[in-house]
Amino acid sequence: MRHTRPSPVAALRAPGLREALGALATRRTTTVGLIAQALESAEACKRSVNAFSVIDWDRALKAAADSDLRYAEGRPRALEGLPIGIKDLIDTKDVETRYGSAAYLGHVPSADAEVVRQLLAQGAIPIGKTTTHEFAWGVTTASIVYGDTLNPLDRTRSPGGSSGGAAAAIAYGSVAAGLGTDTGGSVRIPAALCGVVGFKPTFDTLSTRGVFPLAPTLDHPGVLGMSVDDVVILAQAFQIEVPDDDAWISARLGVLREIPPIPLSPDIASTFDDAVDCLAEVFACVKVSPPGLFDDVYGAFASIVLTEGTIEHFRRNDWDRIVSHYGSETVERLERAKTVNLRDYAWAQQARRRFAANLHELMSTIDYLVLPTCPCTAPLIGAHATTIGGWSGSVREALMTYTAPFNVAGFPAISIPLGWSGTALPAALQIVARPGQDGALLQIAQQMELILRAAPRMN
Repeated sequence: MRHTRPSPVAALRAPGLREALGALATRRTTTVGLIAQALESAEACKRSVNAFSVIDWDRALKAAADSDLRYAEGRPRALEGLPIGIKDLIDTKDVETRYGSAAYLGHVPSADAEVVRQLLAQGAIPIGKTTTHEFAWGVTTASIVYGDTLNPLDRTRSPGGSSGGAAAAIAYGSVAAGLGTDTGGSVRIPAALCGVVGFKPTFDTLSTRGVFPLAPTLDHPGVLGMSVDDVVILAQAFQIEVPDDDAWISARLGVLREIPPIPLSPDIASTFDDAVDCLAEVFACVKVSPPGLFDDVYGAFASIVLTEGTIEHFRRNDWDRIVSHYGSETVERLERAKTVNLRDYAWAQQARRRFAANLHELMSTIDYLVLPTCPCTAPLIGAHATTIGGWSGSVREALMTYTAPFNVAGFPAISIPLGWSGTALPAALQIVARPGQDGALLQIAQQMELILRAAPRMN
């Protein structure tokens, strides 16, 4: 099957991070010039697809001038002068951070989140805050208050969420990389729907200090990029090192085609099968279909999010403020949470424990698990329900069923684009590794990206 990729949506797309570092190091461009281009593109992106909530011209240009001085003096840092986006759920000192909610309009944190601080220490320059679903509690990055974020590849479609602004900004071409968060797929889902890369490390690898919590035992900060290489460059700032060897070539892949009860749409199925055929020419691949492995995991995930999310919000705000300032979708969830009891949460945690143990057992026979990131392409803006084959249900469940299990278990996972379906929208491959194997996961993702880009059937 031959895929046709849409034309670039920005007139002048951001260079990849490695290319930008090379241009800055040789002074073929200046940091001020690079950052000004990114800021101008971000303004256009905000008008076109609403991927930015705040664009920070003054602070970014001041940092760019300081960065140019460092280059002139021969003391650049690892990420010196690179423009990035920061999800609106993540605190940035002296820069408005709304958490996607009207309740926090005008809120200006007094300190950077730890993940932001680490990137700043290496010389990265945030150009603005990328949009999020309110409090990251949703998969569409829709907002009655701030307007829906649109998918740059088809503006009638959702970019996914909750890190939809970051994925949309990268797909648009404003930045090559940025920070997001992933509680049930919120980095990988928008990456998949927008045709970019989304990486969620092992649970607790990246600090959540300064990140508004959704469900603390599931929350993972993550990285999005135009390519795996862009993700690798940012990941190295978090001491995630990619091995410099050829161990990847002997990897054994477990191929998981579907997670019941949600089948793959025909275009995703065809693209995924083509990708597996390409990978099987290089790697040892074995089909896996563990009976009952995923039976309770989505229900457990939903219960944990509802319980922990409710605790976090009632800890911060009283009911009157919630009703008057939160969006109706979040209010409805918190209203429903009043019926949750400790027995429900205990069941969910026991189901989680069983699933994690069974997933560890499955992964003991393979090196990596490969499966689709999402069972369908980007849904239409405003769609709440969908039908895939014989299954009908919520867009939320459809998009999260293939990603949330790996938050429940805390395993690292990455989504890489798989070419383009007959509807001119991307499919994506999800690669899952054992906990702690984050660098090795990035290494094999780089290799798979190269293999799939070179394969005639995937282009």
